[in-house]
Amino acid sequence: MPPPALSQKLKWSNGKIAVVLLIASEIAFFGTLIATYIFYIGRDINPPYPQDVLEVSVAPLKVVFNSIFLLASSIWIVLAVKALAAGKKAAFLFWWGLTILFGLEFLVGTGFEWYGMIVKDGVWMGTNVFGSCFYTLVGFHAFHVTMGLIILTLIWVLAVLGKVPPRQIEKVDLISWYWHFVDGIWIVVFTVVYIIGN
Repeated sequence: MPPPALSQKLKWSNGKIAVVLLIASEIAFFGTLIATYIFYIGRDINPPYPQDVLEVSVAPLKVVFNSIFLLASSIWIVLAVKALAAGKKAAFLFWWGLTILFGLEFLVGTGFEWYGMIVKDGVWMGTNVFGSCFYTLVGFHAFHVTMGLIILTLIWVLAVLGKVPPRQIEKVDLISWYWHFVDGIWIVVFTVVYIIGN
């Protein structure tokens, strides 16, 4: 039997277990979407094809710009959690708010990308297999970013109202785990869609 100090370190709260299970199920979900996308690469018989729409010289540069914002938001959320743990409310609000703004920029950038693909290139879910796979995979990621932003904004508002004291650090940290997952899975989605699939 492990000593009491080690036993306490090994013990996970129900919240941590729940978030780990949620993330594991989301990895399985995205794994299925990514596998489907990879399976259908190059199988379209109707244009436009990914290389026609996701131009190497244009689209990925915009997406890389948006991706930098999303990935940087993981840095800001870590700083926010550390500020809350230290009882620095103003710093927590600043870093948490910056996380929200960077996530929002990513969503707006995705919206502009989709607008260009729909209006300029005529690619939508019903256009061809590429359109179906692209909007399903990237769309579900955007949905997860949106849900994350709603939760982050709710926490920020509660913090402004003084309802998020430092003793809530574990709950806030668990929300950051979800945000790190959303950021991390984007690296895989980006690699599959804009590099491997193009």
